[in-house]
Amino acid sequence: MSRTVYLDNAATSWPKPEVMMKAMCAFSSSVGANPGRSGHTLSIEAARIILAARETVAALFAIPNPLRVAFTRNATEALNIAIHGLLGEGGHVVTSSMEHNSVMRPLRALEGRGLRVDAAPCSATGELDPRDLLPLLRPETKAVVITHASNVTGTLMPIGEIGAACRERGIALCVDASQTAGTVPIDVEAMRVDLLAFTGHKALLGPQGTGGLYLREGLEHKVAALMQGGTGSASEFEVQPGFMPDKYEAGTPNTIGIAGLGASAGFILERGVEAVREYETGLVARLLAGLSSIPGVSVHGVADASRRSAVVSFTLKGVSPSDAVLSLDANYGIMARPGLHCAPSAHRTIGTFPEGTLRFSPGFFTTPEDIDHAVEAVARIAQGKRR
Repeated sequence: MSRTVYLDNAATSWPKPEVMMKAMCAFSSSVGANPGRSGHTLSIEAARIILAARETVAALFAIPNPLRVAFTRNATEALNIAIHGLLGEGGHVVTSSMEHNSVMRPLRALEGRGLRVDAAPCSATGELDPRDLLPLLRPETKAVVITHASNVTGTLMPIGEIGAACRERGIALCVDASQTAGTVPIDVEAMRVDLLAFTGHKALLGPQGTGGLYLREGLEHKVAALMQGGTGSASEFEVQPGFMPDKYEAGTPNTIGIAGLGASAGFILERGVEAVREYETGLVARLLAGLSSIPGVSVHGVADASRRSAVVSFTLKGVSPSDAVLSLDANYGIMARPGLHCAPSAHRTIGTFPEGTLRFSPGFFTTPEDIDHAVEAVARIAQGKRR
């Protein structure tokens, strides 16, 4: 195998920036203590590292107060806190037909306990027209829970318009930014986002096992915690602290992972999310043009690269996604993902259920040459050829 081309960044990004690995090694070798639990120098340094990471992440999302960010293991945990914590007592919620199971499964679990769920229909390209969502909002609607960009088609959702409509009606807007945090500009105040769930291991270029949840001021009084336990604060009480971020950070944190996340988020911040976005949009445009020119290839999602994240799903006539991915790996050194991508509702929406699609997701370290190699490989597979 002459080269390795990694096009599975929507699942987890790779490679990682060197600063991330250095930060994690430095914590492990020079600090290693439990933050907030002791008064000694190393414990204080561990707490400082977490605060610095919180400040960096807050800067990325234009969050004025870094203490509004609670660290979690991943976006799934953050979404579960938001969904169960806000909707656990029932009521009505609106979502979209393009959601990942990290949204759908918590909602369906609560639906079995009395929550009423409406999913706004999206188009065959994964687009959501706000006019199809707004009629679903009712006086009793507690929240809209929606992805910022589909992990199947990459299609960006009109979060700003939805946020404005929700704020007018006093409805909480919870956004799943798993596919956009670090690669698409996010301003929680301008977009009127009340809760933002993000993961560290995708476009933020951080380690696995990291993520977080932003809650707008005051929402901590409405969103119950999933876990209770030691926080190193208010230890004289046997009830969970009610203030941010401690309410949602029970137990010893993944400090080594948060150190890495802080470093990788800083790496993105230094380069600018807008610059990252421009570069990846160019890669996607190149990929869309190349794949669309191959006979037998059907590309899913909007044709305009500027209206999607760095995710491109496609199918090959006469070749299953799993067979195609095996050939890409074995014969061309290309890493991609086939199937339903943990988003069956999205695949039903775009008409690719149950077989799914083949997904290419370039990232910050992908090169134009990698894209050309991938397009050439797909063309050869479509023609029934091997390397």
